[in-house]
Amino acid sequence: MATTGADILPMHAQSTMNKLPLVRRLEAVGFRAWPASSVQYDGSWQVRLTAGHPSKRLNCVVPLDPSDSRDLDIRLTKAQRKFEAYGRPMVVRETPLASPMLIELLQRHGWTRFEETIVMTADLIDLELPDTLDHLPSHDVGRYVDASLLVDKADPILKPALAEVVSGIKPPSGLFVIENDEAGPVATTLCVQDNDLAGIMSVSVAAEHRRKGLAIEILTSALRWARMRSARTAWLQVGASNEPALALYARFGFREAYRYCYWRPAGEA
Repeated sequence: MATTGADILPMHAQSTMNKLPLVRRLEAVGFRAWPASSVQYDGSWQVRLTAGHPSKRLNCVVPLDPSDSRDLDIRLTKAQRKFEAYGRPMVVRETPLASPMLIELLQRHGWTRFEETIVMTADLIDLELPDTLDHLPSHDVGRYVDASLLVDKADPILKPALAEVVSGIKPPSGLFVIENDEAGPVATTLCVQDNDLAGIMSVSVAAEHRRKGLAIEILTSALRWARMRSARTAWLQVGASNEPALALYARFGFREAYRYCYWRPAGEA
């Protein structure tokens, strides 16, 4: 029997190839769920830039084809100029779609790898959701943004930029807020439904109100809302070192799909 190229690849390489269609789909819905203000392409690289918001997902180079390895030094220099024009530090996002030759080049140039993130998925069809108080989503972007900044104790100066990002989400989105009569907003979640996929873009609980079941309550509401709208699979992103969040998501049936990380030039913090 004749062998194909995939047949003679190492097992780990075959495993990576098998997951590439899923990675491509989740990356695509992730771009739509958290839209950058400027998106440019250089070959298969997506250059995402947002002057008003520092989120790395909104300000990074994202390679989208493992076989794209032409003129790497020249293209990195061109991308660097674009980041400088936006006043943003340049970072490259490494997913399974990144060219191994690009990653080797970054290593040779002394770039630093940081912030490993796990992308997780869960089957919504047969998922048994906890019996908790149900919260309905709001469509008031201003209310959600104000609540999110308060819960995360984020700089209020980010309000216009965050409102622009949330308002720019094209697929249907549910903005969930739990409020306490005395403390005001205590938990927030943003869920974006893109056809049969539902992305949980954030789950935040105010530090002084944690370990009270609020994360379970608001995440259940978001997943229930997405399932009622015919979503079949939920996905999210979580820091690889965030043990409490990983334990929470495992309880809801989330399992690792793939990981990504960022690279920054030598000397940049």
